[in-house]
Amino acid sequence: MAALDENSNTVLQGIARHINCLSEDNRNTRKRALENIQRDTLKRNIALESTELRLIFKEILPPVLKIFSDPVEKCRELSTNVVMSFLKIVPDPEDYLSYIIPVLVQRLGQQEIVENSEEQRLLLVELLKQIVEFSGKNIAMYLDDCISILQRTIVDPYPEVKKESCRCAGYLAKKIPEHFHMQSESLIKPLLWSIAHQHSKVRTIVVEAIGDVVQYGNGKTVEPVVSHLAQRLFDQSPAVRKVLIKVVGSWLLDLPDRYSFFHKLIPLLLTGITDEQPEISELADSYWHDTGIKYERENEDDLKDKQDFAKEDPQHYPPNVERPNLGCRILMQRNLSKILPGLMKDIGDWVLETRIKSAALLYVLLLNAEEYITQHMEIVLSGSYRACMDEEPKVVRDVFRSCELIGYFVSPEVWCKIVLNNVRASQSSGSLMVLAAVIRGSEKEKLKPYLSKICETITSSDVCQSIQPQVQLQLIACVDSIGLIMADETSSVALQLFTVLLTALALAQDQNVKDKVNSSLEQLATVHGLASKQHLFELYTKSVIKQFDDNYFSWTNHSMERQIFDTLLIEAGDVIGDLLEDIIPILVTSLKPEKDPEMRLKFFTLLSRLVMNAANTLDSKKKFSGFAVSVVKDMVMPNCVWRAGRTAGAIRTTAVSCLWALLKSHVLSKEKMEPIVENLLTQVMTLMEDDNKSTRLIACRVLTRLFELMGGTLNQDRLHNIYPELLKRLDDSSDEIRVVVAKTFLAYFDCFGEGYDPDLYKAHLEAIFKGLLVHLDDSEKKIQEAILEVLKRAGQLHPAMLKQEVESVKHKHRTGQYCDILLKDIQVQ
Repeated sequence: MAALDENSNTVLQGIARHINCLSEDNRNTRKRALENIQRDTLKRNIALESTELRLIFKEILPPVLKIFSDPVEKCRELSTNVVMSFLKIVPDPEDYLSYIIPVLVQRLGQQEIVENSEEQRLLLVELLKQIVEFSGKNIAMYLDDCISILQRTIVDPYPEVKKESCRCAGYLAKKIPEHFHMQSESLIKPLLWSIAHQHSKVRTIVVEAIGDVVQYGNGKTVEPVVSHLAQRLFDQSPAVRKVLIKVVGSWLLDLPDRYSFFHKLIPLLLTGITDEQPEISELADSYWHDTGIKYERENEDDLKDKQDFAKEDPQHYPPNVERPNLGCRILMQRNLSKILPGLMKDIGDWVLETRIKSAALLYVLLLNAEEYITQHMEIVLSGSYRACMDEEPKVVRDVFRSCELIGYFVSPEVWCKIVLNNVRASQSSGSLMVLAAVIRGSEKEKLKPYLSKICETITSSDVCQSIQPQVQLQLIACVDSIGLIMADETSSVALQLFTVLLTALALAQDQNVKDKVNSSLEQLATVHGLASKQHLFELYTKSVIKQFDDNYFSWTNHSMERQIFDTLLIEAGDVIGDLLEDIIPILVTSLKPEKDPEMRLKFFTLLSRLVMNAANTLDSKKKFSGFAVSVVKDMVMPNCVWRAGRTAGAIRTTAVSCLWALLKSHVLSKEKMEPIVENLLTQVMTLMEDDNKSTRLIACRVLTRLFELMGGTLNQDRLHNIYPELLKRLDDSSDEIRVVVAKTFLAYFDCFGEGYDPDLYKAHLEAIFKGLLVHLDDSEKKIQEAILEVLKRAGQLHPAMLKQEVESVKHKHRTGQYCDILLKDIQVQ
C-alpha cells in the first residue's frame, strides 16, 4: 500500500507543475501542459495500478474539466481526450459523473449550444455515449441532464453529431428502460425533426433511434411517430426502408402496448411486403409471419376452437400465393375496420407515390382478411371504382388484383348485388373493371347461377352502348373474364357476349379497342370449340338482326343500333347471303326519303360497300338477284328525286353510286329490269342534269350500263327521247363527262336493232348527226377522237345521210382531217 501511495505521489509531483500551468494565460502553455499530463499518466512506460489511476484522475479531473471551456479548440480537444482515456481505464468511472455531467450540460445542453466547434461537439457526444455505456443503471440519476443534452445535439447541424447523438439515445433507452419511459417523449420531437435529413445514413440511424426510444418509452410516443415513419416508406434509400421494417417488426413483436397500436403498425409492415427490393419484402414477410405466430400463442385460449377445428386450406385460392397463418388472418380481421377507411382515402390521394403504395397494400390486406372482406365490401368497392380509373397503370394493376381477391373470398350472391347495381348506376369504366376482376377471381360453379344476371347487366343499352374507349375496353375485359372462368359453359349467354363485343366494335373509334374486340371474338370462338370468329357470325347474326325488329323504324343517324347493324353486315361476310329476307326490309325502311338524310347517306355507303363485294356478301348464296330489283325500286330510285340542299345532293350522288355498283355486280338481269327500266331511265336522265359533277358523271355511266344490259329491248320511241339529253351532256363543263357521254352514245346506238327503219326516223338521225358533228370541231383532241368513234358507229345506221351532213359542214371545220377520215369510213361501209 505504501508503495502504491509512493508511486502515485511521484506521478502527482511530476505533473503538479503541469496542472498549475493549465491556468496560465498563454494558450501554448496550457496546450503543452495537457500534452505533458497525457504523457506522464496515460503514456508511461510503466503502467499504473488501478488505485493509482483513481488517485491521479481525482486530482487532475477538476482542472482538466475547466479546460472544456477553454477558448482554444485544441486545448478543449486534448482535455476531452484525457477524460475519455481515463474513463476507459479507471475503476468505477461512474464515481466521477458528478463532475463530468454538469460540464457536458454546460457545453451542450443549454438553449443555445455553447460549443461552437463541430468536431469538439462530436467528441463531447462520444464522451456522453461512453459514459452511458459504462454507467449502467447509475446513469439514471443523470437522466434529465442526458435528455437535455440529446434534445439539442440530435438536431445539431453537423450530421456526425446527429448520428452519434441518436446512437447515444438508443443506448440510454436500453440501459435504464424503467426510468427512461418517463422522459422518452422529450426526444421524440428532435428525432422527428431529423428524420427527413438529406443524408440517408442520418435518416437510417434516426429511425433506429426512434425504434429504441419508442420500444423503451411510454405508449404516448407511438402516435406521433407513425405518420413520420409512414413517409419513410417512400424513402429512395433501401437501407432506410429496411431499418424501418426492422423497427416496426420489432414493435409488433415486443412493444409492451402493441395491442393498442396494431391498426397503426400493421399497415407499415405490410407495405414493406410490397417493396420493390426482394430483401426488404422478404424481411417484412418474415416479421409478419412471426407476429402472427406470436399472436396465436398469446391468444391461445381465444383461438383454441379455431386451432383445434381448423378448416383445410380452400381449394379455390389465388395461385402461387402462400396462405398467411391463422394469427395473421385473425389479426387482420380484428383491425381491418380501423385500417381500411384511411387506406381507401389514400388510394385517391393527389400524390402519385401514395396511391401506388396504398393500392399495393390493399392487395396484401385483402389477402390476409379472406372471407372477412364481406363485411367491408362497400368501402372497398367504392374506393376501387375510383382507383380503377387512375392514370397510373401500377395503381390500376394492384387494385385489379385486389378485386380478384373479392372473387376468391366473397360469395357471388353478395358481390353481384353491389357491383351490378353500381355498373347500372354509373356505367363507368371503373365499375366495369371491378366487375371483370371479381369475375376473374370467382369459382366456376358458384358463379354459374349468376351468369345470366351479369350478362343482362353488361348488355343493357345504357352500359353496353358507350362510346368511351375505356368503358369499351372494360366491357371486353368482362367478356374475357367470363370466357376464362366459365369456359365451355357459356353457351347459354354466348349471344349476349357476342352482342357486347359486336357493340364495342361498332362504336369503337380507337384502333386498340377494335384489335381487342377481334382478339376476344377469336377467344370466344375457341371457347365454343369453333374454328374462327366467322363461325360466331354464322351462329348469331340472325339473332342479333331480330333484336332490331322492334326499333329499326325509328332509327336516326345517331342511333347506336344503326351503327351495330352496319358493323354486323360488314363483319358477317358471306353469312348475310342467307339473311336477305331480314336485312332488305330494314334497308328499305331506313332509306325512305322522309328518313334522316345523314342516316340515308350512311346506309347508301354501306349498301355500296356490300354490293361492290356482292359475291362474298349479299350474293354469296346466289339469292340477291331476287332482291336486287327491290333495291333499285324501293331504295335507289326514291332517293334520286331532286330535292333542294347540299345534303339532298349528296344523297343523290350516293344513291346513283349504289345503282352503278349494282349494275357492275351483274346481279341485275335483263328480265328482272324490264318492269322498272322505263321509270329508271327517266330518273337517270334527270340525274344527268344535276348540279353535282359526280352525280352527272355516274349517271352517264349508269345509262351506258343500262343500254348495254337492255340492248334492243328498249322501245325506239323511248330511245329517240333520250338523245337530246345526251347531246346536252356533250356541252357539259367537264371534259371527263363529255368523254363518258361519247361512250354512252356508242352503247346507245347498239340499242337500235336490225328492225330499225332509218328512213322512217330520218329526222331524228339528222338531228343526232348534226349535234355530233358540231363537237367534231372541238378544241380538245380527246373529245374530237371520241366523237369521231361515235360518228363512225352512227354512220352504220344511215351512211348516205351522214355523208351528206359531213360534206355540208366540212368546209366550215377547222379540222377537216377528221371529216376526211369519216368520209373514207363511210365509203368503206
